[in-house]
Amino acid sequence: METKIIVPAEWHRQSAVQLTWPHQGTDWAPVLDEVIPCFVSIAKEIIKREKLLVVCPDEASVRSQLGNVDYSRIVFREMETNDTWARDHGGISIFDDGKPIVYDFVFNGWGMKFAAGLDNLITRKLFHAETFSEEVVPVNMQPIVLEGGSIESDGEGTLLTTVECLSSVNRNEYLSREQLEYHLKEIFGLDRILWIESGYLAGDDTDSHVDTLARFCAPDTIAYVQCTDEKDEHFDELQEMEYELKSFTQKNGAPYKLIPLPMADKVEWEGERLPATYANFLIINGAVLVPFYNSPKDEVAKAALQNAFPDREIVGINCLPLIKQHGSLHCVTMQYPEGFIK
Repeated sequence: METKIIVPAEWHRQSAVQLTWPHQGTDWAPVLDEVIPCFVSIAKEIIKREKLLVVCPDEASVRSQLGNVDYSRIVFREMETNDTWARDHGGISIFDDGKPIVYDFVFNGWGMKFAAGLDNLITRKLFHAETFSEEVVPVNMQPIVLEGGSIESDGEGTLLTTVECLSSVNRNEYLSREQLEYHLKEIFGLDRILWIESGYLAGDDTDSHVDTLARFCAPDTIAYVQCTDEKDEHFDELQEMEYELKSFTQKNGAPYKLIPLPMADKVEWEGERLPATYANFLIINGAVLVPFYNSPKDEVAKAALQNAFPDREIVGINCLPLIKQHGSLHCVTMQYPEGFIK
C-alpha cells in the first residue's frame, strides 16, 4: 500500500517556533545591540501563542536579554552556532501516513558562501537533547542540500520554489532539474512543483529563496512582491515573476488568487542595497508576523496580509536590523507542527 507524505503548510497548527539566537561569535557582532531587540520582539510575540525553541551557546545570556517573560513557554537548548538563520538550517517537518518526521537536509551556507559546519549539526543535536516528542522520527537526508526558505508548501501536494536557488552551484548541481523534481516529489509526496524562473532581490545571499518573493497564504492564494516602479532595478524581473504567477493554476485548473505586496523602499547600508521584502512574513498560531522597515509601505503590506489572513492578527516587527545581514523575519525562524516539540 502506497504511503502518503504531506508537507504541512505553515498555517498548520504549531507546537513551537525555533529561533537560533545571535551572539558575539556570529556576523551580528558589530550590530548586536540593534538586532537583539528584534529577536526579543519576535520571541515575545511567539510565546503569546505557542512555545519558543531557543538555540544558543549561553542560556543565561539570552534570559538576561529577554527579561520578564513566561519561561514556561520557552525551551532552551545550548550549543555552539555559526549564525542565526533557523529557516535554512532547521529541520523540515512532514507527516508520513500521519507519522511525524523531521527531515535533516544538508545546510552548506547557501552553496558554501559562509561557514555552516556548526549550524548543519543543530537539528541532530536537538534530537540528541530530546527536544522533540518521542514519536517524532529524524531522517538524515544527506547528501541533498536544501534550505527551508527555498520551498513553499500548500499542504495539499503542491510545492512552490525557484529555479535559481535549487539549481545553483554548490548545492545540487549534479542533479538536472528533471532529476531534482523527481527527488523532491518522492521526498515530499508531491503531486506537482510550480517553478518560478524569474525574480530576485538585490543583496540576497540565498540565490532567490522563494520566501523572499512569493508565499502561499492558502491553497488557492499566493502573496508576492510586486514592483511598479520602472526605475527600480527589480522592475523587469519582478514583472516577469508576476506574469509567471498569473499563469500558474490550481489543481482544479482555476487561477490563483494573487495578493500583491509592495516592493519595500530602498534600504542601503555601507553602500549596499539590502534585500528588504514584505514576503518574508511568518505565520504562527492566530497571527502573522510581518517585517516592517520604518516606511509608509509597512501599513500597505499589513493591510494586504490582513486580506490574505482575515482570521489572524497581523503584527509588524521592525526588521531593519535583520536585513543588515541580508535576511528578514521568516529567515530567522522555523516552525514545528503541533505535537512535534515536547
